[in-house]
Amino acid sequence: MEFKLSFNVNDAIYLKNPEGTELGKRIMKESIDLINEIGFEDFNFRKLALEVGTTEATIYRYFENKHRMLLYIISWYWFYIDFLLDYNLKNIASPAQKLREIIRLLTHELPESTSGIDYNKKYLNNIVIAESSKVYLTKEVAEINEHEVFKPYKDLCARIASVINDCNKKYAYAKSLSTTIIETAHQQQFFSAYLPRLTDATEKNRKDFTNNFLDDLVFKVIS
Repeated sequence: MEFKLSFNVNDAIYLKNPEGTELGKRIMKESIDLINEIGFEDFNFRKLALEVGTTEATIYRYFENKHRMLLYIISWYWFYIDFLLDYNLKNIASPAQKLREIIRLLTHELPESTSGIDYNKKYLNNIVIAESSKVYLTKEVAEINEHEVFKPYKDLCARIASVINDCNKKYAYAKSLSTTIIETAHQQQFFSAYLPRLTDATEKNRKDFTNNFLDDLVFKVIS
């Protein structure tokens, strides 16, 4: 199923809303493709401008720097995950099954997009796994946080924590476990792909390894 979505990303992140123009949408689409291809360290606005067919100065009209652009991409992703949870959980009554579906969603690739201007969800997922920690592992994190730019992530963690509490109301660390689920999902997917000796992943079990590991860990912790 293909979705064309637009979310209200915090306007403190950008100078000009990229969703407001066709050029801005193309800039974001090409930025996701390029970061996925070359990595965030080698990514810059000069290279992006060449891919888009515009000028570097034009991209700077939308974002102050590439870190703010990455923050926009990651924020959009958290909104998208929350949307998918709305869609996937609406017919599930059991809290345990809801939690398993959350884990499944966070540990498997999102479907690749096929529509023209839509963001490539597979590439977006790759960026989140490899690059998302860079948006908050920065000296400016306290200043950035003052503008509530991490709210989509916090809201998602709170939503997962609520499901954990529904599974076991006596469990005292639901918020911490919710962030652990998300961050471990990213780390284990990255390690199993690039540094497999840091995990128990094998060629045979790699596809579902992170899902199975987290499912085992989480339900043993809250039982």
